[in-house]
Amino acid sequence: MANEPSAVPAPPWRKPRRPAQVKRQLSQELIVETGLRVLDAEGFDALSMRRVAQELDTGPASLYAHVSGKEELLELIYDRVLSEVRLPEPDPSRWKQQLRAYALEIHRVFREHPDVARAALATIPTGEHSLRMGEFTYGLLIDAGMSPRQASLVMDRLTLYLVGDAYEGSVHWARMRASGMSGPEEYFQSFVAQITAYYRALPGERFPHLREHVDDLTADDGEDRFAYGLELLLDGIEARMPKL
Repeated sequence: MANEPSAVPAPPWRKPRRPAQVKRQLSQELIVETGLRVLDAEGFDALSMRRVAQELDTGPASLYAHVSGKEELLELIYDRVLSEVRLPEPDPSRWKQQLRAYALEIHRVFREHPDVARAALATIPTGEHSLRMGEFTYGLLIDAGMSPRQASLVMDRLTLYLVGDAYEGSVHWARMRASGMSGPEEYFQSFVAQITAYYRALPGERFPHLREHVDDLTADDGEDRFAYGLELLLDGIEARMPKL
């Protein structure tokens, strides 16, 4: 209104107040997203309930109303990561192509979250997205003609291969962080150079093949090795698939 008095300005010597930051309401989803962010940025060993609480500007005790502890947090983070896996509509007539695409898709997601594989080993799938992937793989194999018992073993061994490969990658990521090197390329060049030099120094009379063929031993990178191992598995599965 026109008759209202003008506001009095703040004295120039008074420090301006910072606008208060509105805290997001704590929820399991927020805690999991924050935990995943810590895991990706700082690694598996840095993740703790205290560290997540620090990121959320709260105390660890407040998290326990939503997550029972670090073990459950890791399970939830793992299932959250699996939500990024894209699955096609199952087509049993193309089971081998679909299983290959499925494995490559998981490999892609694990590469984006290297340390999550350390939370996956020895984990029984109970989360929504773990179950979604299990249903896809198991159902695809059974509908393609494999017995449920055989399909169970295939699913178990294929999962172990995918998680184990990702776990190895997570170990190298941890070493790279600790080394202070600029990135994966520098780290792996240094790693391979050390292996090559060591094998070349082995006594030739005791280890002739390892010493002579060290260049072949170190020729393929991680992606080539993953692809080769996957084809070995798929060919083995195909050999056990009933001929319809």
